[in-house]
Amino acid sequence: MDRIQAIRLFIRVVDLGSFSKAAADMGMGQPSATKLVVQLEKQLGSRLLHRSTRGVTPTEIGALYYAKCKLIAHHVEEAETVAALLQSQVQGGLRITTSVAFGRRVLVPLVMRFMQLHPKLQIELNFEDRYVNLVEQGIDVAIRMGPLADSTLGARYLGINPWVVVASPEYIKKRGAPADPAGLVAHDALVYSTVQGDARWHFTGAEGHALPVSVSGPLRSNNLSALLVAARGGMGVAALPKYVAHESIRSGALMPVLEDWTLPSQEIHAVYPSPQLVPAKVSGFVAWLQGQFGEAWWADQKK
Repeated sequence: MDRIQAIRLFIRVVDLGSFSKAAADMGMGQPSATKLVVQLEKQLGSRLLHRSTRGVTPTEIGALYYAKCKLIAHHVEEAETVAALLQSQVQGGLRITTSVAFGRRVLVPLVMRFMQLHPKLQIELNFEDRYVNLVEQGIDVAIRMGPLADSTLGARYLGINPWVVVASPEYIKKRGAPADPAGLVAHDALVYSTVQGDARWHFTGAEGHALPVSVSGPLRSNNLSALLVAARGGMGVAALPKYVAHESIRSGALMPVLEDWTLPSQEIHAVYPSPQLVPAKVSGFVAWLQGQFGEAWWADQKK
């Protein structure tokens, strides 16, 4: 039995003094309405209504129960109004997670701008390179790179995360630049141990032919910032996302190499716990993000 529905029906029966009128008012048949009130009385163990040919009136217990039910119905309506309001407005708490490097370099300035547009938001940012279960961790939105594994989640495509191979001018002056991917076997590679095939980099040439190359070197790390520092320090050749390497390339601290070859790009997605009944704070944030990752977005980020 739907207890709230039964309470609302009971209130209408008392207000209108009729099962048939109350049933019609609530869009149900009279037999169903009568059955629902009988179930309510059985559950309470008390008779709530006097039935007669002249109509329906509450018993003594029914009158007391009616007064309490009116208060309950009022509070339920208030709660539903609040829920509907929060569902339709960009406000309240919003928990967001993404990887450490992307979060610090890209998401933080974007979130700050979004908060200026929506001052009623309270945002919690979590940066982790490990996989996070959105439901278990109570996360509203995750920004993820690469293929999506869980089809039960809601998701929206945001853009592409391209990668570039770089080295410092000092390293290139000392060791020379590789003429093609095969030349990397003679170089010190700085290996990111999470994506890009780990120590096997997969290149694509201008004509579309693939060339995987096994690399090795003095440093492996699951932290992109560590590899950036090592590359800037002349320790070797690194494959980095353009959003990580762009500022160093612009300043001359790093130089792109193998520019006629490309590494696999990653799709960027906003992911949320369910595609159904998405709160406005989530859908609003995701829709806004979809406009932030246009062509060469990594060059437009405010660090």
